[in-house]
Amino acid sequence: MSTATFGGSGLGPQAETTMRHYQSQLQRRRLYTVLSILIFAVLIVASLDFANRANSGKFFERLPYLFDFLKTFSPDSPMEVFRAMFDLPSPLADGSLKYDYTSDRIYITESLYIPHFIYQLVVTINIALVSTLVGSSFAFLLCFFASTNLVGAGATRFVVRRIMEVLRAFPEIVIAGLIAAILSIGPIAAIAAITIHTIGALGKLFFEVVENADMKADEGLRAVGASWLERVRYAIVPQVMPNFVSYTLLRAEVNVRASTIIGAVGGGGIGEVFRLAIGRDHAAKAYAIIILLLVTVIAVDQFSAWLRRRLTHGAPLDIAKGVA
Repeated sequence: MSTATFGGSGLGPQAETTMRHYQSQLQRRRLYTVLSILIFAVLIVASLDFANRANSGKFFERLPYLFDFLKTFSPDSPMEVFRAMFDLPSPLADGSLKYDYTSDRIYITESLYIPHFIYQLVVTINIALVSTLVGSSFAFLLCFFASTNLVGAGATRFVVRRIMEVLRAFPEIVIAGLIAAILSIGPIAAIAAITIHTIGALGKLFFEVVENADMKADEGLRAVGASWLERVRYAIVPQVMPNFVSYTLLRAEVNVRASTIIGAVGGGGIGEVFRLAIGRDHAAKAYAIIILLLVTVIAVDQFSAWLRRRLTHGAPLDIAKGVA
């Protein structure tokens, strides 16, 4: 029996209808794409025009000189960057701070010292790690009370979720500014600011993981009379712990960058000395710090990525088993 064709296209009536619907959807999507590009172009032009008017008509005039700073802000010698990085004496030393690399050494013994920038980098990493550890601990405790499948949709869940929203509502640098007015500037204000934001951000990720957990183990424990704490301890935590660790490692990467930025506004660490190097036109010191930051961020990213792969795809670590 031959199949009936529609419109001479070789397709049956149902296939022809499907094809027409597909073509209609495709044309609509193309139209939306063109409109989106046009709207984006209009917004870009309007933004550039606003920037030009805000700079008294100098924005477009100065645009060709955008990278002149990089041309003029350069060390006298590539070796000066190396000397600044490791606090080595400079042959260009003239008594000024620009070439004084040795006075900020952190001496452990009379002859053994830690270079100043490396010490400040360690401070920055410590700020990030302490903030991540404290923030993830509080997020771990709160996330179970924010999960619908564990506490229902009552007042407890509502209050805990609103608390998390408030904690992550403001960027770390804004929180640091508020806390610095009370605690003064320094690493403590940076730790407090990053910790507060970490609690809110990780708490949301954690309770979403909990809400997607398999509840069959929980039902079994409930059937034998287990308490709420026991159900969370033995039915939920072993399931969600690998994801919790993965998210915590990812957050640690973010916090390293955040602690650097907060340091530039008085939070201590490598960010503060970088701001001073830029402001004082100490090019060798600035480039030394940039190299250290780049190497550190790459190393942290690679280590975190390796550890996450071990947790999710490779030979798993026994973290969840140890917790259980």
